[in-house]
Amino acid sequence: MRRSLTPKQKKVLEFIVDFQQSTGVVPSQEEIARHFRFRSLGTIQNYLKRLEKHGYIRMAWNQKRAIEVIGANPYDVPLVGYVAAGQPIEAIQQLETFEVPPSMSAKGENFVLKVKGDSMVEDGILDGDYIVVRRQSKAETGQTVVALLHRESATVKKFFLRADGKVELRPANAAMSPIVVEPGEVEVQGILVGLVRYVR
Repeated sequence: MRRSLTPKQKKVLEFIVDFQQSTGVVPSQEEIARHFRFRSLGTIQNYLKRLEKHGYIRMAWNQKRAIEVIGANPYDVPLVGYVAAGQPIEAIQQLETFEVPPSMSAKGENFVLKVKGDSMVEDGILDGDYIVVRRQSKAETGQTVVALLHRESATVKKFFLRADGKVELRPANAAMSPIVVEPGEVEVQGILVGLVRYVR
């Protein structure tokens, strides 16, 4: 049985739920702390630990957006194919759905791709993982994106706009080289908002 919350704990939980419903992702600890004007992350971590102990959320403390609100129903989002974390491969459209927690849903704005390759391993994106992508055509420098190259092959990389005007798609694997293209040769399909991994 869940314990009752203090007024402040309730406000933190309500903020998490409202943020998730309006943006499609859960807030980070930094975003929660900034909203409530907490001076340290330790304060918000204490609140999150209490909410977890009382059965309102689950936490994965080693991830940035690691909060799952318990009791919310999962959502089905489109599983549209494969994306390369390595050399670009063809994006295969598939008429399937994939169940994700509410924290990774955005009412039609998100889709799922299965990762092939290991160019993003240093960011914790492994071969066989499923990535949840927010559909949008623009990205900020440093964001992890799904990009379509030459309108025929998709890849997941970190996005950088260089001083010379070219776009650099950078792997998170020191053994691999970045892809550098003209702006007209690449189309951002979306940005990474979540990851699902099945442990076998």
